Formats: sequence, C-alpha cells, structure tokens
Amino acid sequence: MEQLLNKIAFLNIAQWDHAAITMVRVALIAVAAWIALGVTRRLLRLFRERISRGMDDPEQVKRADTLGRVFRYVAAVVILVIAVTLILGELGIAVAPILGAAGVVGLAVGFGAQSLVKDYFTGFFILLENQMRQGDVVEIAGKSGLVEEITLRYVRLRDYDGNVHYVSNSLISTVTNMSRGFAQSVVEVGVAYRENVDEAIQVMRQTGAELRADAVFGPKILDELEIAGVERWAESAVVLRCRFKVRPLEQWNVRREFLRRLKRAFEAHGIEIPFPHLTVYAGAAKDGTAPPFRVHGGTAERS
Repeated sequence: MEQLLNKIAFLNIAQWDHAAITMVRVALIAVAAWIALGVTRRLLRLFRERISRGMDDPEQVKRADTLGRVFRYVAAVVILVIAVTLILGELGIAVAPILGAAGVVGLAVGFGAQSLVKDYFTGFFILLENQMRQGDVVEIAGKSGLVEEITLRYVRLRDYDGNVHYVSNSLISTVTNMSRGFAQSVVEVGVAYRENVDEAIQVMRQTGAELRADAVFGPKILDELEIAGVERWAESAVVLRCRFKVRPLEQWNVRREFLRRLKRAFEAHGIEIPFPHLTVYAGAAKDGTAPPFRVHGGTAERS
C-alpha cells in the first residue's frame, strides 16, 4: 500500500519539473495558435463564398476576394501576436517592459521607415475606398498591367509582355482603373483629303452595326457606335473619331476587330486610307521651265 501511494505521488503533476511543465504549456499555446489560424482561414473562406453567391456583379465578387485575402492576413498577424505574448509570459519574460520598449523602438523606427508606414496606410485606404481589385487592369506609378495581388504594402502587376511589377503603395498617388463598370473603345481613322467625309462616316456606322450584330463581339458591346466626327486635319489625312461603349477589359479586342472590318469596308467602297508620302521637286529655271525626269531601272534621272 505504501508503494502504491508513492507511485501516485510520483504521478502528481505538482511534482513534475517546472521546465517540463513550461514547455508543455508553450507547446499547447503553439498548437492552439495553429488551430486558430486554420479555423479562421476556413471561416473567412466560407463567409466570402457565401457572400459571393449572393452577388450578381462580378466587380463586387472581385472586391470580396480582395478583402478576404486582407482579412486573412490581418487575422494571422493578430493571432501570432497574441500567441507570442502568451509564450513570453510562460517563459517568465515580463511583457510590459517589452511593450514599452517596443513603443519607443517603434517610434524611432517610424521616423526611419516612414515610407514603410506610408505603404500600410495608403494600402488600407486603397482597399477601403475600393480603388482597385484583384483582376483589374490599372495604371499606377507609371506602370500598367493586370492586378494579381493587393496587400497593405504593395500591389503586384503583370503587364502585357508578362513582366511582373511590384509597386509600393506609398508610390501610388493616382490610380487609373481601366476595368471599372464599363469602358470606351476609342477609334481614330484617317481618310484621304479627296474622300467624301460623310460617305466615310456612313461606312463606319454600317461597320459598327455589323460588329454589334456579331454573335461573338455583340455581347461585348453595350451601345451603338458613337461617332464624334472630324477630330483634326493631319498632315496627310482627315482624322475621324468614334467610340464603342463596351464591357470592362474588352475595349482593345473590340477596337482591333472594328479596325480589321473597317479596312475591308473602305477597300470595298474605294475609300483611300492615306499614308505619308513624299513628292520630289527638282526645281525650275528662271523662265519657269523644268526638264522632265526619266526613270531608268527604278532610278529617276534629270534629262
């Protein structure tokens, strides 16, 4: 009986080594933090998917995806900070002095890393004001491309050539979003000065109507072709301007197809599409006479 009591006393947790108990508590805190991260990510994903199912606007779906990624990032930071604080407490390290020192160090670092602090503040307001979302085509800080990732510190863009640009949020002062709501596909066409402008405009209008009736391009166009008229007198052409109201990111595809069809229509109607050319003037005598040029083998010679 006495031996049994001794064994029970040995199993008493109060008799365990203090260091071993501390390590067990630290391990439990780490496991709990890991579980909390997984649960939080899953809940946020389910919440985002449920909200997205109730949205008919693709723009709102993209915004929900972007905000969901940011919330996961913020939740991960909060959970890790709490876990580290609890672990330090279990190790016997006073947290209050560390927090005080961290405040002083943070103030000093803030002065030395103002651009980094500005990155986070600017990123927060970019997301809050919904200036751009993942999947948008934008121009920021002199770079343009498809938005692949938005964080509180930077925006990742991929341009048409496949190059990836990382733009710090502190550098973003103006956001040009080319995929919000709708877009305008602006087309400028040059015709020769001798051509009838009204006839050229009529051909443009017919080509636009045919394009909108197309099974592939019709759903991309939201309204009839809007013709502004004569835009300017260029050196060798009269420039006509028009535009289509199209779905986001379709302005370039519609413009290319319209120009392709319009060239064929101009050729069918005999409307000249001018190009820069040069007239050579050899000069004349004082009496106004000038000898003609003779061409030999593609080379002009003066007789």
